[in-house]
Amino acid sequence: MMLHYYEKEDQVLLAVDCIIFGFDGKKLKLLLVKRNFEPEKDKWSLIGGFLKKNENLDEAAARVLKALTGLKEVYLEQLHTYSNVNRDSGQRTVSVAYYALIDIASHQFEGILLDTAKWFDVKLIPDLIFDHNQMVDGAIRRLRRRAQTKPIGFELLPNKFTMKQLQLLYESILDKKLDKRNFTNKINTLDVLEKLNEKDMTESKKGSFLFKFDQIKYSNKVKEGFSFKI
Repeated sequence: MMLHYYEKEDQVLLAVDCIIFGFDGKKLKLLLVKRNFEPEKDKWSLIGGFLKKNENLDEAAARVLKALTGLKEVYLEQLHTYSNVNRDSGQRTVSVAYYALIDIASHQFEGILLDTAKWFDVKLIPDLIFDHNQMVDGAIRRLRRRAQTKPIGFELLPNKFTMKQLQLLYESILDKKLDKRNFTNKINTLDVLEKLNEKDMTESKKGSFLFKFDQIKYSNKVKEGFSFKI
């Protein structure tokens, strides 16, 4: 027999909302869905769900992400807890926001259950339900800080990429133009990339060398006191 020690306390729903960032090779994008139930039906929303009794928050976020998009084993980080009393017009709900990073071209979304899902340029995000715009703003600020101090930006790139693609990614994240020579020199100074004997021939006859992020080299450098900084 289960004892209900807290039955006199208020019961509050706990939700998780996933802010899914993707990079299409040129621009930073955000995956949104058109809500198909009330409240706020037919309005744009983040992907989310409710915490179940047998899981922790990280497990709930991973479950929601996989169940609705088919995505798994992607970068997923807890962002912030949103608890404004009137944030959800349906019922008193506290939401814990997470953000995910993916390379759009490398993911087929084979298990997606949402036929209204759409990628939006982060500069052209529509009005979202509840406090979801606030969540997105917070996630963008966090991403900008993280990308300049940790190599999480590589989560948004394919396994092999050109220096131009890397620069376009950072320009998209930071929302500013970067000098090509200075950026390349800074990346080379970090010494965390492996230059491959392969070229991307899609944009020029001469082609551009491909690179890979060297996780082992990076981990070893961190142990030696290395600080990643763009």
